[in-house]
Amino acid sequence: MNPHDHPTALKDLQDSIYREKVLRARRMTPEERIDSILELSEMQFGMMLAGALDRIGSTDQAEGWAEVAKGLDRLDRARDHRFYSSSSSAG
Repeated sequence: MNPHDHPTALKDLQDSIYREKVLRARRMTPEERIDSILELSEMQFGMMLAGALDRIGSTDQAEGWAEVAKGLDRLDRARDHRFYSSSSSAG
């Protein structure tokens, strides 16, 4: 079924994908879960570095990581000044 054929088809597809992810996670051993977390973290760090290098127009990884650190510092300051809050800390 094409998700565009019916108004609820896209939601049904999303629910099915989510359900499969949950079932797959439940079948994983604790070691597999940790490996998955580390793999996702490594990928995210790579994306942060690539984005920073693109922003500053450099290929120097030291400069890129310095730019990443500046961005994370800005986020910390914004959080400290309550410019935003995460759903887990709101209450």
